[in-house]
Amino acid sequence: MTDRGVQLGTVQETLLIPLYGRAVENRKPEPALRDPRAEEMVEAITEAIDYDFARFDGLPSLFGSVLRTSLFDRWIRDFLVAHPDGTVVEIGTGLNTRYERTDNGRARWFELDLPDVIELRRTFFTDTARRQMIAASVTAEEWAADVAGGADGPYFFSAEAVLPYLDEPEVRHVVDLIAERFPGSLLALDTAGPGVVDTQDTHDALSKVEARIQWSCPDPAALERWRPGTRLLASHTLTTLPPELYDSLPGAYQEMLTSLAAQRLSKVEDYRLSLLRLTSRISQP
Repeated sequence: MTDRGVQLGTVQETLLIPLYGRAVENRKPEPALRDPRAEEMVEAITEAIDYDFARFDGLPSLFGSVLRTSLFDRWIRDFLVAHPDGTVVEIGTGLNTRYERTDNGRARWFELDLPDVIELRRTFFTDTARRQMIAASVTAEEWAADVAGGADGPYFFSAEAVLPYLDEPEVRHVVDLIAERFPGSLLALDTAGPGVVDTQDTHDALSKVEARIQWSCPDPAALERWRPGTRLLASHTLTTLPPELYDSLPGAYQEMLTSLAAQRLSKVEDYRLSLLRLTSRISQP
């Protein structure tokens, strides 16, 4: 996407989908989450480049992105309850406003994304003593040194709608990098199985952008075998959310998810949200 001062690469453009999802959700009388900043950013981007957000109107994936964000928010809140002075690292932060929703006033935050995204992000956010943006690829190693040198652990890494766009060797490299530099850290990520990857050309949202998912992961439990000692702490589809999150949703959303679960659509069941605890021990061939 390129126009009048705002330039984003093919994959980076996908950050506008969850941004718009949160903006749309914020307008509802009974939302799954509140995010007034998302509305402000959508309005500003629309005025700056006349981006066609309306092409995403009514798409089920908008609500799916809100549910994913809500679950990641809950995991981070739980982490900060247990570790009030911990460090949160948002990989592929995009235009997320998780800090505004979940910060406890004590934690250290790093927000990592590619340089073009950070350039756009800096038009809406500024660094503070506890919050720092890093312009780098997640596959590079320099950002890890910045995080390790800038804050003590424990660490929570959030990779929301990022890793599926890498190929598997790149994903393995990222997991190894985090595990080696930050052993014992938590990693929240989403994975897409064949039911998503093989149908993305007709996907309600992905079909409207150029980016394509590269990494197919049928079962997140496989990540435990990448590094012995790594533990899969939780793994959910959008229709099997934790009870505490499901119970907090408006009744209409609960009914929608119950109906969707009964259909057992591969596009839904093959997309998972998972939480890992990483180890520094490397598996032997």
